[in-house]
Amino acid sequence: MLTIGAFAKACRLSPKALRLYDELDLLRPARVDPDTGYRYYTPAQLEQARLVAWLRRIGMPLARVREVCALAPDAAAREIRAYWARVEAETDRRRDLAAFLIDHLSTGRPEEETVLELRHAARSDPGRVRPQNQDTAYSGARLLAVADGFGPGGAPVSRAAVEALRSLETREIPAGDVLDLLQETVRGATDDVADGSGTTLTALLQAGSRLALVHIGDSRAYLLRDGALFRITRDHTLVQSLIDEGRLTPEEATSHPRRALLHKALGTADPDLRLHDAALGDRYLLCSDGLSRVIPDAGVRTALTTAATPEAAVHALIGAANAAGGPDNVSCAVADVVLPGRVRSTEGSC
Repeated sequence: MLTIGAFAKACRLSPKALRLYDELDLLRPARVDPDTGYRYYTPAQLEQARLVAWLRRIGMPLARVREVCALAPDAAAREIRAYWARVEAETDRRRDLAAFLIDHLSTGRPEEETVLELRHAARSDPGRVRPQNQDTAYSGARLLAVADGFGPGGAPVSRAAVEALRSLETREIPAGDVLDLLQETVRGATDDVADGSGTTLTALLQAGSRLALVHIGDSRAYLLRDGALFRITRDHTLVQSLIDEGRLTPEEATSHPRRALLHKALGTADPDLRLHDAALGDRYLLCSDGLSRVIPDAGVRTALTTAATPEAAVHALIGAANAAGGPDNVSCAVADVVLPGRVRSTEGSC
């Protein structure tokens, strides 16, 4: 038997921590003296104690530590991998915001930013199967938005989400305030949502030389820059969370029976928010999953690189989705970053 002091030294946990873990039924001593209450441990308990110490050092909550410690080694390893994947995803989001704050507050930033404009187009199509179109797509001088409604009131909910954002398009918003305003605006967009209804929302709002992104659900935003295609949103779906946790491969996700199950939707959680520096020549695409579920990224890139204008790109992408069966409503909004005076756009909401 080891005294609590000797055991604490061996496993690198303090006696105070060991007493707490005993109270929480996380690491019980092998024996407690009935007269003095002094705790004793066996050498065989060192491995579990060290595991507890390691898990606490990576920041795992005590409730999760208890669950991991009760698992077999292989299962415990999978849970730790899943936990750390979520930590890294959250860290990435915080890193984006920290980078913006550092840049925003740093001295020496040029007072005048390059003025850029958007040449844009948007279109929504019911597809070949669905009887109703619950998508909404919009493009304007400073705003791109795509919302994919679901449930009995999906169509009006998606329209309401986009209309709420359109109120910001005519306002001159400093880059330092735009993320807060976006979050406040979308929070109130679904106050009157009927039971069982909801919507995704992905939108870009121009603020000077930057584009503010708000995103929740499985609609997507892509950036085509110098011929390379980048997806700048992460799907809030069950299968994406399983991919992030290492439980599912991207290839397996394409045929998963619950691949369309949303993990988040507007009104159920806070959206992702971040700022992107726009560059002359960039082409942005926002689309509902009616496109991304049937057209692979390589096909998206081809359509975006070969279309001469945003309007041509929108028509090519929707046409490709319908040619692939059109199993869902499909919506696209495309914008090119151009110099002022070169904007010729198909503006509107549908």
